[in-house]
Amino acid sequence: MYETLTFTGGVHKSEEIKELIEDLGGFILQESIQQMELVLNIAVPLEDVDKIEVKSKELLGKLSVAPMAGSEIAIVSPTLARHHLPHAACDISEYLREYGAKDNMIGLARGDGKGTSGITEEEKSLIEEHDIAIFALGSFENCIKEKSFLYDDITIPVIVTGAPDIDVEELPGADAYVGDLGRIPRRLRRGPDIRALDKLVETTEKILNDRKREMVLDPPLVPSIVVKNAIENQVREIKDVISPAPVTSQLDGVRVKLNYDKHADTIANVVIDGRKLSEIADIKKSFMYDYILVKINSESSLVEDSN
Repeated sequence: MYETLTFTGGVHKSEEIKELIEDLGGFILQESIQQMELVLNIAVPLEDVDKIEVKSKELLGKLSVAPMAGSEIAIVSPTLARHHLPHAACDISEYLREYGAKDNMIGLARGDGKGTSGITEEEKSLIEEHDIAIFALGSFENCIKEKSFLYDDITIPVIVTGAPDIDVEELPGADAYVGDLGRIPRRLRRGPDIRALDKLVETTEKILNDRKREMVLDPPLVPSIVVKNAIENQVREIKDVISPAPVTSQLDGVRVKLNYDKHADTIANVVIDGRKLSEIADIKKSFMYDYILVKINSESSLVEDSN
């Protein structure tokens, strides 16, 4: 079992903590450098967290638990058009990243307008490729309630945000609702805004932890971070990808930012514990830029295959 953490510290001597993570059998999920500051989202065995804490203090870095690391979140706005995009959606994305999340902004083709909004099956499929979806809606209670059809049959957990206080029971298909995050013509930098964002972080972490507990009952055949590590080590083309997080971890799989038609066979032939990836996972074309989506089979699939 792994614990996901975020290390923040200086670039100087950062190789020491990277080597320690590797020696402990851990993984670097994502790495980013801003000027002279390094941020690492990592996964290490639970029994070795104390060793990482010691090294972090030695390097004068900051270490924090990051429940969102290793997951991929969709932040859905009615549209990304300038005249309608809720500013909250941008701040939600930025704020969640501080807690280790890998998120993608998704704007619906015709989601704006109470009477004309809609969502296509392709858009639903794209959203459902993620671990959780956050629908960033607006400021009017009636509008938010009437737009519940946008997500009422989404199969992954859904969090809805908006300005008014609304009981989640009034929003069919939503797993949670967080208020005070409506369409505001400014950045979310004031006290009430930060408290609302903190509430969203708390809600997101709770739902992700609930999903992880459910998965313990029927876990993937191998952890997604093991698949991520195997692909990065065995597929040379990954080193040529310039997009951030070329292999993005999800709770039950990974997104590989290579073209499906050109590289699907290469990914299928990655070997993990003596088995090809195609033997333990479903490999399909993503609705995002024709990337490769890998969903790892659960342990119960072995029983089904034997029947």
